[in-house]
Amino acid sequence: MFLWGNHHMTDTIDRPDSTDGDRILDHLVVRFAGDSGDGMQLTGDRFTSVSASFGNDLSTMPDFPAEIRAPAGTVNGVSAFQVNIADHDITTPGDEPTVLVAMNAAALKADLHRLQPGGTLIVNKDSFGARDLEKAGYATQPGPNGELVNPLEDGSLDGYRLLEVPMTALTLEVCEPLGVKARDAERSKNFFALGLVSWMYTRPTEPTEEWIDEKFSKNEQVAAANKAAFRAGFNFGETTEAVGHRYEVRPATLPAGEYTSITGNTALAWGLVAAGQLSKLPITLGSYPITPASDILHELSKHKHFGVRTVQAEDEIAAVGVALGAAFAGHLGITTTSGPGLALKSETISLGVAIELPMLIIDIQRGGPSTGLPTKTEASDLNMALNGRHGESPLPVVASYSPAHCFHAAIEAARIALKYRTPVILLSDGYLANGSEPWKLPDVDSLPDISVPFATEMNHVGVDGEGEPVNDFWPYLRDENLARPWAIPGTPGLMHRVGGLEKQDGTGNIDYTPENHELMTELREAKIAKVAQDIPPTEVEGDVDADVLVLGWGSTWAAIDAAVQRRRRAGVKVAKAHIVHLSPLPPDLGDLLHRYKRVILPELNRGQLAHHLRGTFLVDVTSLSKIQGLPFKSREIEAAIDDAIASLQNSSTSIPENGTAS
Repeated sequence: MFLWGNHHMTDTIDRPDSTDGDRILDHLVVRFAGDSGDGMQLTGDRFTSVSASFGNDLSTMPDFPAEIRAPAGTVNGVSAFQVNIADHDITTPGDEPTVLVAMNAAALKADLHRLQPGGTLIVNKDSFGARDLEKAGYATQPGPNGELVNPLEDGSLDGYRLLEVPMTALTLEVCEPLGVKARDAERSKNFFALGLVSWMYTRPTEPTEEWIDEKFSKNEQVAAANKAAFRAGFNFGETTEAVGHRYEVRPATLPAGEYTSITGNTALAWGLVAAGQLSKLPITLGSYPITPASDILHELSKHKHFGVRTVQAEDEIAAVGVALGAAFAGHLGITTTSGPGLALKSETISLGVAIELPMLIIDIQRGGPSTGLPTKTEASDLNMALNGRHGESPLPVVASYSPAHCFHAAIEAARIALKYRTPVILLSDGYLANGSEPWKLPDVDSLPDISVPFATEMNHVGVDGEGEPVNDFWPYLRDENLARPWAIPGTPGLMHRVGGLEKQDGTGNIDYTPENHELMTELREAKIAKVAQDIPPTEVEGDVDADVLVLGWGSTWAAIDAAVQRRRRAGVKVAKAHIVHLSPLPPDLGDLLHRYKRVILPELNRGQLAHHLRGTFLVDVTSLSKIQGLPFKSREIEAAIDDAIASLQNSSTSIPENGTAS
């Protein structure tokens, strides 16, 4: 195993076969695909959970259909779940699956192009009838004159290891003695697929059977049908010669500690709970359900015993109003949303900037514009996060980079908001929100104290109408961080005015004068700039003498990490850096970028951060853009690295006008 810094190499690593005849794999990428009613998310989640308990490192990518309920059996209705399990540290769900489980013709049509050449293809051959083929679009040409083509018979799958399994028929057969109706029994076929894959790749069966008993304890017949189908799939693999060898992915060697498999949204919710405890403040979440952010509301609603209050508001504007009002009352005010909701919240966020109260706005980005691609990932809200408010209204922006990092990003965003009395936008995306990975539970004592004091006393000596000194309270008298005091309603003697009209510096009185407006604008900007004093030096990993730097933010971290490691393993000199703070930027970033001849910046947008860096640092950043509702594949970034290095080599050997080689 190759090591680089604190990370293991993510490439394929040769493994000897085990002594019991099982063939050893260093990693395995499985993609379960079927109709949105076939239970593919549940199947993938169970395979993931068992692999996590077995000790594998893993990374997942659920892939939901964009429509709430597309017609059954159509390509638009395909739901998939991809998981990469390994015996070493990994960061991505894999570029291509090595195994594709297709529960119907539409799933094969939608996802076959993802399967690596020579990969294993497991299909439910009972779902390839004429009607299935027609709905999936397997015809020689559109319209009534097109002839149906069965891909299981036309030789188009010869490049794969094909296993045709009558999953539906076998599931109905084992469920019939249980008295389960055929229609209900058919719903258990996903457990047949799970059982078969569990046998093929040596997953333990006990955890799944125990989970079935617990999950379906209120309906014994359903539990019995699911267990019967699961066992039938497992036994089919064991007794059918066509399935061939079993394969094994052994447990990974990870740092000692207690681990759990966690999604980005769950980690983010737990991070918010932790932030409440670390700040010694109650939490109030104002949220309106929106994909892919709703799971944070669902998770936080379970934690009332930690002082968490959740409000499902009637709309996005009401939700952010709840959060800002809670901040005024002395709570850690939070609102969650996605791109369309962030746009609606902009006026109230501007109000938060004006009255300078701590508040978290969490944006789980998705494909846009408008409704766009609700279930697909994108990182195209950066411009809106940086500038999407009226007037000069800067605020800090923080971005998480992995499902597990969402926990720490939530605490960091809360720390900044409280210390500097400002709204903070925390960016995640659908890929991180729904993806999962093993997370080592942190030592609670190692988490920072982010508490700040409330104002409880007068802070200014003024003069009364008779010229006598008098103690009073100035709500905009700033500390060394330019943060104003936080006085909650009801504090004796500290009554003060808040609102959207421009305030006078210090007193907080309404003041429209040109000089005061300019001063307050500059003070608010300077306060946000001071956040940079807390940002640690940018960490660079890779070759110290590299000419090419791959810079990232957000969820591109995983693909960048894998790509850079692979190129370095191949002897290519390259370095990488990843930034979490997008406003203000790390104070050393400009000098860092100017040290490299070529800076590549992969983004799931049209180059929004690249444009920002060019204008800020006057550096020629090469934008690598992807707008497909999908995360980067590591090989896409590898290709960009190779292109950059080839370009530099060509320019260094070019012949200038004086006729000498440069």
